[in-house]
Amino acid sequence: MLKFFQPSHNCRGTMKMKMGHLRLLLFFSVIPTAAQHCYDTGNYTSNSTYRANLNILLASMINDTKINYGFYNFSFGEAPDKVYAIALCRGDTSPSECRSCINGASSDLLKACPNQKEAIIWPDKCSLRYSNRSIFNVMEANPLIAFYNTGNVQDVEAFNNVLLPLLNRLRNRTASGNSTRKFALQSASAPNFQTIYALLECTPDLSKLECNSCLEQVQSYIPQCCNGKQGGKFVSPSCDIRFEVYSFYDPSVEPPPSPPPPSPSPSPPPLPQVTSAASPPPESPTTTPGKESDSSRTVIIVVVTTIASIASAVLIIFVSIGIYLRARVPVDKAEIDTDDQISVVECLQFDFGKIRVATQNFSDANKLGKGGFGVVYKGRFPNGQEIAVKRLSKHSSQGEIEFKNEVMLVARLQHRHLVRLLGFCWEGDERLLVYEFLPNASLDRFIFDSIKRAQMNWEMRYKIIGGIARGLLYLHEDSQIRIIHRDLKASNILLDAYMNPKISDFGMARLFQLDQTQENTNRIVGTYGYMPPEYLLHGRFSMKSDVFSFGVLVLEIVTGQKNNAFCGEDNGEGLLNYAWKKWKDGTTSNLIDPTLRTDSTTEITKCIHIGLLCVQENMLKRPTMASVVLMLNSESMTLSIPSRPAFTMDSNTRSSVLHVEHNSGVMGSTKSRSSSVQASVNDVSITELDPR
Repeated sequence: MLKFFQPSHNCRGTMKMKMGHLRLLLFFSVIPTAAQHCYDTGNYTSNSTYRANLNILLASMINDTKINYGFYNFSFGEAPDKVYAIALCRGDTSPSECRSCINGASSDLLKACPNQKEAIIWPDKCSLRYSNRSIFNVMEANPLIAFYNTGNVQDVEAFNNVLLPLLNRLRNRTASGNSTRKFALQSASAPNFQTIYALLECTPDLSKLECNSCLEQVQSYIPQCCNGKQGGKFVSPSCDIRFEVYSFYDPSVEPPPSPPPPSPSPSPPPLPQVTSAASPPPESPTTTPGKESDSSRTVIIVVVTTIASIASAVLIIFVSIGIYLRARVPVDKAEIDTDDQISVVECLQFDFGKIRVATQNFSDANKLGKGGFGVVYKGRFPNGQEIAVKRLSKHSSQGEIEFKNEVMLVARLQHRHLVRLLGFCWEGDERLLVYEFLPNASLDRFIFDSIKRAQMNWEMRYKIIGGIARGLLYLHEDSQIRIIHRDLKASNILLDAYMNPKISDFGMARLFQLDQTQENTNRIVGTYGYMPPEYLLHGRFSMKSDVFSFGVLVLEIVTGQKNNAFCGEDNGEGLLNYAWKKWKDGTTSNLIDPTLRTDSTTEITKCIHIGLLCVQENMLKRPTMASVVLMLNSESMTLSIPSRPAFTMDSNTRSSVLHVEHNSGVMGSTKSRSSSVQASVNDVSITELDPR
């Protein structure tokens, strides 16, 4: 949906462009030097710690050597006054031009957004953004600000037959860039003796898939605002696109021209023009190729993308009809296990030789851990990017389905609290998954270690609980596909350099239809201690299965104790039973990890309360993850009283307790010896990672 730009105290924007005179939509009598957007996500005062941290951060980036590469990302301060910043210079700028642009952008943005905690500005050759939340490795195509030259081309179809293939080629080249630069530009001959010049760019912290997705979303708006126009520019937080019929960059930096494709894609049908009482019909200036037209006029529009439009754009890219239909067959047949479907993400495929070099031929010195499906190695690409490589064991018959399942699912999921899949390799009998490297390994290495646990204060643990909750909410409700993880546990929560949690290991995850609430399976997979009773006994799983696992995880984080190994006062009673007893007795303070300070007892008690709500035996009484996130963020919300959790026992119920046996790699769950459900052990879920 296109909306005209509405100026207000927290959002304003125009941009100085080399395409002649600009015509504004009755909003400004003068032209600001750059487009900017002030987010309505919180304010600070001029003498606050946040403003002081922001000043230090903006000043430091000008002299940082990273600016020489045209990209800077850094943070400064401590929560809640921590500031995150990203600066990006256009790929054809020199270091001195870059510094000058960023320096000017810093000053302009502080004036334009004097007290907003989050803001972004787009001068002509750079962009600068800061926020009070982590914005690194997060793809955001909203807000999208669009500009177009009101000069019209003579033959729209012929023009589009050159423009669209040119943008598609540049999009692939841009997404294939490295961790310091994702940028491409090129020109192509157009009808009527014209030349089209185009430039595309992404912030280099994005993966190849994320960059391609961002540019695809931005490009999808060209027919809606600029069909038949001589030029357009689109800027968003994560990527931007520009094309003109004159050279707005130095042509000498162009790579050798590529031959045009033999069968150019037809142009899309023209869409109705967006008009306004303030914008008269566009003029048709005569423009000499390579020169700026003094008579051309540019209209500025802000495109406020909705969640629905973003989701549809992503689905168009990544979801094929085959996968769409396959998601509607019975869930036990819905694992993505065909060679045809994995081709959907061929752009993520790595060469085996490149991975072998990055891991030093899979040397033992680079080994991070080992699981049932194989070994995880640390690697480093020539550009310095660190990676984690999961190498599927050649003797694992079970792992191939999970391998394909994880590639197809994780490639379609992008969230700051989900581990990022960089790519995969499938050559001969080699199966490799390549992930972003997270230096702090997994959560279990901290909360179940007597020494490292003491390093985790409550603020850090609460941030981890909230991050996991938001990641699950994305999987269940906010992503373009609905995913049930089925193996959420401490060892599958990885921690980045800032101790932000990322949910990993989607080999056991299942795809649900958006209106589907529950499914049955005969193949029970997961980790004992995190599986709810309805799944372990009857094979029924749903979003509430993940909610149960989350509740167990919350209690583990609060207590610093592993559910499977907890003995409590009554030997063998388990963590859930012990927590329930203390809740009923009003002595929940006995549950709190002794290494934690008690200055946040109210917040800790709330988390114990939420954990018990999530592990209730009756799945219908468990909250949704949307409710959990609301509970965690609200200080005044009244929580319901939890009922009895699953797997509790006392002196009167010992004979009916769920009994689990381990026998030759098979886990059987029974209420009696006469009825059992066979379940395979998920060996891959016990992968252990060590930072190096």
